[in-house]
Amino acid sequence: MSRTLGYQIELVDTTESTSPKAKRMIEVNSKAPILISGQIQIAAPPDKVWSILSDIDNWNTWLKMVSHSKLNGPLEPNTTFDWKAGGTRIHSRLHTVLPPQFIGWTGKAMNMLAIHNWKFVDNGKHTEVFVEESMEGWLARLFKSLLKKSLGKDMQLSLELLKETCEKK
Repeated sequence: MSRTLGYQIELVDTTESTSPKAKRMIEVNSKAPILISGQIQIAAPPDKVWSILSDIDNWNTWLKMVSHSKLNGPLEPNTTFDWKAGGTRIHSRLHTVLPPQFIGWTGKAMNMLAIHNWKFVDNGKHTEVFVEESMEGWLARLFKSLLKKSLGKDMQLSLELLKETCEKK
């Protein structure tokens, strides 16, 4: 499947199931100019972490950098959502919704395309949260260092805020 930016995306099975609906994760683009990842351990079960992160309409109640977010339909693949983070308006589309293990989306803003994936792993007393994002486009190439540093800080802050929110509720 090709995109308007001219690269191929790869679908990766995330479950053993052969169900055609929402069992595949679009991988981040490993060749993108900006590629970052992070992880954190949260003292809460995956269901709780999932419920907070997947409640897109309420991101602004705990994610300090998000001033507005609106899911434009049901929480399922191909549903879009619009949000504003750090003054930038972003239009995103869910590609994977598999509670409470995976959620992922693509997003477009300022002529850049991002692929953003979250994974939740139950390790008994905690949930290991993994997140990764790739960003590409001519602005991503032009401002690679600046955007990578900014996105990295935002990702770390998002993980810390998710942890704080999950552990206090």
